[in-house]
Amino acid sequence: MTFQNKPPRRQDAKRIWAFVGTRLRLVLFVIPAMLLLFVFQGGQSQTPKVLTLADAIKIGQENSRALKISSVKVDAASAKASEAYTNLLPSIKLSASYQRLSDVDPFQVTLPGSTKPYVLSPIVLNNYNARVQLQQPLFTGFKLESNARAADYLAKASEYENKNDNADLTLNITVAYWTLYQTLESKKFMDENVVRLLTFENDTKNLLKAGIATRNDLLKIQLQLNNAKLTQIDASNDVQLAMMNLNNIIGQPLETEIKLASQPWPPAEPEGKPFRPGDKEETEQTVASKALSNRSDLQAMQSRVEAAKATVSAAQGNWFPQLFLTGGYTYARPNQRYQPTKDEFKGTWDIGVNLSFDVLNWGATSHQAEQAKAQLHQNELMYEQMKDNISLDVKRQSLAVARAKEKVQVAMLAIEQAVENQRSTNDKFKQGLATSTELLDANVVLLQAKTNYSGALVEHEAARARLSKAVGAE
Repeated sequence: MTFQNKPPRRQDAKRIWAFVGTRLRLVLFVIPAMLLLFVFQGGQSQTPKVLTLADAIKIGQENSRALKISSVKVDAASAKASEAYTNLLPSIKLSASYQRLSDVDPFQVTLPGSTKPYVLSPIVLNNYNARVQLQQPLFTGFKLESNARAADYLAKASEYENKNDNADLTLNITVAYWTLYQTLESKKFMDENVVRLLTFENDTKNLLKAGIATRNDLLKIQLQLNNAKLTQIDASNDVQLAMMNLNNIIGQPLETEIKLASQPWPPAEPEGKPFRPGDKEETEQTVASKALSNRSDLQAMQSRVEAAKATVSAAQGNWFPQLFLTGGYTYARPNQRYQPTKDEFKGTWDIGVNLSFDVLNWGATSHQAEQAKAQLHQNELMYEQMKDNISLDVKRQSLAVARAKEKVQVAMLAIEQAVENQRSTNDKFKQGLATSTELLDANVVLLQAKTNYSGALVEHEAARARLSKAVGAE
């Protein structure tokens, strides 16, 4: 009889547990990882958010924390100005008190012929007092008026500074927007370059079979193709960084994918687009005059100069006497004006004039006036310096716009020449009349011409935006 060998039961159990363990790992690790990958890919394939430049600026203004802080400063300065003006108005104060007094002997006298003392003023242990007091400044050496005027000018300065912060934010968004445009264009040119080089590679392989091209020609093109793919990767990274930078400035999530809807000048500008400096030729004097009248930072500095003048007037007001009209009504139990004292509520009123004058304060008023004058002189110097800087800035940005416009025109001509040169060289290469080196050189020239053109367009837009801010255009 033949017996068939059977494996031990222990080995069967091990195989079963190994199989179960594999399935558990699949459930616990592989499937969740696939789900996470699916979610991640779903997030990556989000619909791009289409943004015009105007949309980006609007979103940035709504989300900017710095602009909100600036707006809060405007509210605070406005409230402070309103507070300063309240000092010119009559003030009414209400006060009330209660006191429990210790028991003392009453004020009494003993009349001649009488053994019993006569109480003239009884002791009232519980004292209640309520008073309404009014005060109206009559003359303060124009100190209160000057302080109110200074606070008003400082509030206006805060408003102008808020407008300047808004202009800075608009410029930053504009530059970031066109920077993203340039990186997208560069990425597009790199993609086109890779496609062209793949075509060159395929053509060279056919020419190599026909005996027209050499193995070295093919290697040169393949080497250039590999370098172009590396550059293509760098261009993709630049696009991601530029898009994250724009999202960061306008307050969107950094991973938000953006599709740009605005195009730089030239190809075609939308109809009804508002005037921007650089669109027309203007005289240098006209542009400088606009800047001096429109720049919000200069207007803020001018308001601070006026506020400093008012502060000088307020400091000098301490040389004059301070005159106030006062009045009040007292309702007390007992009311000390009624004699003899009675434990009952009585009302009395009073009205008068209060005069105060610093006869000797060891020159404190003079020192305060000198400090205010020094601050005024400092603000005036800063104002004049700012005017010179604005004139210089306008001149610099005007030249930058003119230079960028010329670069755009030169770059357009260079592209026409590079396209024709690349087409002609490619035809010659296919006929064996041009080397692979000449073909690659023509391709590099075309790529550089397109890159220069997009760079010139972006430079022109950025220059116009900077000139717009320099002039103070809204």
